[in-house]
Amino acid sequence: MNSHVPHYHGHRQRLRERFIRSGFAGMADHEVVELLLTLAIPRKDVKQPAKALLARFENLKGIFDAPLEELRTIPGIGSVAPVAFRIMREAANLYLQQKAESEHSLASSEMLYDFWRSRLGGLKDEVFEVAYLDSGYKLLRGGVERLEEGTVDRAAVYPRRVIEAALRKGAAILVFAHNHTNGDVSPSEHDKTLTRALVLAASTLHVKVYDHLIVSDDRVFSFREEGLL
Repeated sequence: MNSHVPHYHGHRQRLRERFIRSGFAGMADHEVVELLLTLAIPRKDVKQPAKALLARFENLKGIFDAPLEELRTIPGIGSVAPVAFRIMREAANLYLQQKAESEHSLASSEMLYDFWRSRLGGLKDEVFEVAYLDSGYKLLRGGVERLEEGTVDRAAVYPRRVIEAALRKGAAILVFAHNHTNGDVSPSEHDKTLTRALVLAASTLHVKVYDHLIVSDDRVFSFREEGLL
């Protein structure tokens, strides 16, 4: 009867056993993608689709950030796996947010950069978000709010709305972040004007704006570090 068991069943089991022993350590990139694909494609050899995904999108981040319709063009991927990748990405972002809420101060620049690049860096649309922190720079529970989605240069981000939310949540510190989808993280005049308005509104209620970050896939611009706050 074993002759009727598809050859990839044993390969899947070996991948899972390796992961249980040592996580992704020692796994090739295509093996990591294979392991993830096995969760969405239960009865098929996924080695070639995994390699095709990496050939097209370069790495796991590229796969997670790729539009669903582009993922579906890869032979053997089907319609479920692209949605599964999106779920994995958003679950990872939610994990990072809840971890920040429960454990960490976001006062370090490195942690802030990693947090916002993970959330916004790979998005195809421009998004403007705010994080509400306590006086110890710890993210409040449910402390990230998406204010606008669309082209940020045209978005109406209202200082009053942000400050009302800060008071409601008991926030002492605010961090703003948005992404530039063209990869250029230089602030526009609109970005600068909006930041000044947000800082002024917050200062009247003794709420501190710690930073405003502009992120892309691999770069971050910090208003604080550039002396613009």
